[in-house]
Amino acid sequence: MLTWLLVGLAAHEGTPIKAFEIVGTALDPAAQVTKTVLTVKVLLTPLSREEVKVVRCLGLNYSDHAEEAHLPKPDFPILFFKPVTSLIGPLAPVIIPKVAQPVNEHLPDYEVELVIVIGKAAKNVSEADALDYVLAYTGANDVSFRKHQMAVSQWGFSKGFDNTNPFGPCLVSSHLIPDPQHVPLKAVVNGALLQDGITSYVLDIQITL
Repeated sequence: MLTWLLVGLAAHEGTPIKAFEIVGTALDPAAQVTKTVLTVKVLLTPLSREEVKVVRCLGLNYSDHAEEAHLPKPDFPILFFKPVTSLIGPLAPVIIPKVAQPVNEHLPDYEVELVIVIGKAAKNVSEADALDYVLAYTGANDVSFRKHQMAVSQWGFSKGFDNTNPFGPCLVSSHLIPDPQHVPLKAVVNGALLQDGITSYVLDIQITL
């Protein structure tokens, strides 16, 4: 019998993870959950790079993060993109490229993020209807290299290196999170709790969408 499991914690602690096999993709409403039980060997990203296609990010979306960086709350969204090659599993090691070494000069930094997975095409959507387009939520570590980030106005380079963006561990249906403005977020780096907050500190999610 399968029971509910905190997938990320189980993987971190080495607890066996069993799941029903799904035929199809999480993005396809026609996907079928079979009765075949599989044991997870390695916890990968909850969506493959081919499924993700576009990673659109919002800078300074946490009010306390803007204060920490001594930057004013932006009047307009600070948008940047990450290449899908930056995405790795939630427990995979972050690979620091040569161009961002030595680390004491390039200042790699962690940022826990709420990830919103859009499930259908959207354009000119009203704030009131925005959450209807959300398929699921998950987490990520928006690893940034501050030297490159602060040197230019575009953040894509400093936040888009290959294999630097842990993503997951699983998708949580939007039906299970009716209010995404009250989701706890934590960042644990090398076993140390470095961030512990809640999405109420995030700029209004419906407006952002």
